[in-house]
Amino acid sequence: MNLSNRAAKNSLFLFFLVVAIFWLKTYVTYQIEFKLGIDNYLQEFLLFLNPLSSTLIFFGLALFFKGRIQSIILAAMNIVLSILLYANVVYYRFFNDFITVPVIMQTKTNAGQLRDSALTLMSPLDIFYFIDTILLIILITKRWYKPVHMGSKKKGTLIVAAGLIVFFINLGLAEKDRPDLLTRSFDRVYLVKYLGIYNFTFHDAVQNSKYLSERALADSTDITEVENYMKSQQTSPNPKYFGKAEGMNVIYVSMESLQTFIIDYELNGQEVTPFLNSLIKDDQTFYFDHIYNQTGQGKTSDAEFIMDNSLFPMAQGAVYVNKAQNTYQATPAILQSYGYTSASFHGNYKTFWNRNEMYKSMGYNEFFDAEYYEMTDENTKNYGMKDKPFFKESMPYLKRLPEPFYAKFITLSNHFPFKMDEWDTDFPLAETENDVVNQYFQSANYMDEALEQFFADLEASGLYERSVIVLYGDHYGISENHNEAMEEIIGKEITPFEYTQLQRVPVFIHIPGETGGEPKQTLGGQVDVRSTVLHLLGIDTREYIDFGSDLLSDEHREIIPFRNGDFTSPQVTMINEKFYDNTTGEIIEDTGKYSSIADKARKQLEMSDQILYKDLLRFHTPKRFTPINRDNYQYVHPDHND
Repeated sequence: MNLSNRAAKNSLFLFFLVVAIFWLKTYVTYQIEFKLGIDNYLQEFLLFLNPLSSTLIFFGLALFFKGRIQSIILAAMNIVLSILLYANVVYYRFFNDFITVPVIMQTKTNAGQLRDSALTLMSPLDIFYFIDTILLIILITKRWYKPVHMGSKKKGTLIVAAGLIVFFINLGLAEKDRPDLLTRSFDRVYLVKYLGIYNFTFHDAVQNSKYLSERALADSTDITEVENYMKSQQTSPNPKYFGKAEGMNVIYVSMESLQTFIIDYELNGQEVTPFLNSLIKDDQTFYFDHIYNQTGQGKTSDAEFIMDNSLFPMAQGAVYVNKAQNTYQATPAILQSYGYTSASFHGNYKTFWNRNEMYKSMGYNEFFDAEYYEMTDENTKNYGMKDKPFFKESMPYLKRLPEPFYAKFITLSNHFPFKMDEWDTDFPLAETENDVVNQYFQSANYMDEALEQFFADLEASGLYERSVIVLYGDHYGISENHNEAMEEIIGKEITPFEYTQLQRVPVFIHIPGETGGEPKQTLGGQVDVRSTVLHLLGIDTREYIDFGSDLLSDEHREIIPFRNGDFTSPQVTMINEKFYDNTTGEIIEDTGKYSSIADKARKQLEMSDQILYKDLLRFHTPKRFTPINRDNYQYVHPDHND
């Protein structure tokens, strides 16, 4: 072997040694600094694998250059990625979150406020994160590291290609464990766990560039069409109910995966939801059993978004993740002008569905996440805290809120796959051959008991008599993959039309002291709930961009769009461009007279999409509304302020 070949091999060996050390450094950092919730061996393997792809790609780019430039670029790549890694370490220590492009863009604004906190989170031991960088700089400075010369561009191409192959293998395995990972942008923790901190940052940059380009092309004239459309769609509140709950607290409860079919359902002679059933008979409660969920890929977060904003969610992805920086005129912000404090309660961590960022844009004053609760193994299930301890531990925080308040509780126990711990319930399983369907009845019953306990605690606290309580199902729990078992449950064949009927979610509006409440078969969607509640509080919604229509109004609109472009109405339901008669459930052949209804449904979605994608609410300022300044909101547990 001649000297040049030997030198080339030694140089390549040192290059791969640099790659290996950086790869392992990143993996060790994941293990000691971040809580990523590794649940199985595949996730552990992906956590180990994912730094390799980005390391090969970025470091491999240096080989396209020669001599001293190659060494400088290699060192620069190491420095930049090391700083990115360490910046996330420090940021995570404070926020339990990862840095995103919007956070970087806001650094100039927030740096002064966060500098002292950041310094307190740093440790001399953190030199660990730069040991390989220091060693590489020494090697290059002393010229002990020799650049790869022979065929370096070819080697660079092969190394970058290898990095891409590793990335796609990584992505394929990640999609197997967490389907639609990139399209749903489910949670930053998920993305970092599956793809790694460097790939996550690149993905975040791409997503934000798309967002910025759409927003940049919009101007104030774009809102005019929307405003004119909304004026043509306005409905008047019902004077009988307008202001009935003026000045009262408002408590929303998101009932995870609860579908209307299970209300008043009996399994082996036992009511599955006896407490909710009792509310139907309570004349202080309006119960709506023909409300359809209108969520998209964002599921629970989409339901939250709809309830707070009366806008439709995105067709792809989640508003909470992809449009968190937008301007909104959400219920918490509207109620601030009327003296309300707002808070959200959730038994999972604040980064889940990007809530800690979205809530800033909507004006939530407080956010009580998992850091405020006893997250023991006994108390947790699925994606967070079980409903009973969640409500119980939330009460002290709720009682401390200044009144009047707007509070939202997000339950979690009734979540797929619905399996309960045996010590939490003795309610029977259903008896189909499908475990998911069988277990749904147990978890729904557990949630019902938790809600009954919550109402009792509200009464004991004295808050009950002063609070409007809104309970709503957020989205379906049983997907069409389980139709065969569901046919046994509902006793009929599940056609496309019948499956759409299963998309109904229950909505209860409980007003203590009101005696006119009753079950309502008004056809509506989740988008209609906000205007209904605001009118009960005596707040006219005509100043706001609101796609809802008061469910108690005599002028209520009954064309209900679904996020995929389908719709339902009193006469017909459209599914995949086919029209079904709502009375018979049969396909209608002569559809000409219904095409105008389809156009009206799509128009609503189009107008809402314009608002979201172009961020048009920044050009619309209603009377008596103070725009939200995101910098005024930080959701940090008090213990982190020490």
